[in-house]
Amino acid sequence: MPSDAEITFADHTARFYARRYGFPPMVGRLIGYLAVCDPPEQSVGELADALLASRSAIANAVKVLESIHIVLRTRVAGDRMDRVRLDMGSPEALGMDTSEYIELGQLARDGLDVLQDAPAHRRALLSEMSAYADFLVEQMPRLEQDWKVRRAALIESGELIEVNRKARS
Repeated sequence: MPSDAEITFADHTARFYARRYGFPPMVGRLIGYLAVCDPPEQSVGELADALLASRSAIANAVKVLESIHIVLRTRVAGDRMDRVRLDMGSPEALGMDTSEYIELGQLARDGLDVLQDAPAHRRALLSEMSAYADFLVEQMPRLEQDWKVRRAALIESGELIEVNRKARS
């Protein structure tokens, strides 16, 4: 059974993700609980019991987190149930996925096409949105590389522990 501190942390995480990203509370609670639970891999049933939630609520939260690559679902050979764990190894989980900004830039350019004959002041917001999205697409690979270098140094120094990450394709 989880400790009161673990559940409190999960609830605080839920509030953060709801406020910051508009996530349903169960999604944030799941992130928070998976960050502190032992073992770090949990079945849907174990998560439901720990968070006093239905299996369907947990399964739905897992689907949301799988879609944004924050959790991995695995199954050990011979085991009859999947296990879920946090995985911060993907660009999406780290906030470094450029596809979001590529889409945003294209959307802004589509808006600029709609306003092609409009005065500059009407086009200004979309022009800045497009430029900002392009800037982020240019900068994200550098930031990701900088993080990898810093992470390796932190692991080397013992400040971070290497987390077993499953390779993504």
